[in-house]
Amino acid sequence: MQQVYVQFEDVEQVRKFISIIEKMDGDFDLGSGSRTVDAKSVIGVFGLDLTKPQMLTYDSDDKCILEKITPFLAAV
Repeated sequence: MQQVYVQFEDVEQVRKFISIIEKMDGDFDLGSGSRTVDAKSVIGVFGLDLTKPQMLTYDSDDKCILEKITPFLAAV
C-alpha cells in the first residue's frame, strides 16, 4: 500500500485525475482525516474539501502510477 498527497487547482484537474486512475487496476482511496472516498468516484471526490491536499492511498501492481499522477502531487 502506498500513500501520497494530491491537490487540485480546478475542476478540470479533478476530472483528469479521475480519468487517469479509472483506467488503473487496484484500489484507490482519497481523503483526509476521517473522511475517505473511492478516488474513482466523481461524486465522492467532489464531496471532499478540495482546497486542501488530500491523501491518496492505493494498492496496485501498476509501477507507473506516480509517473501518471505527477501533475497532481502536492508538496506537503
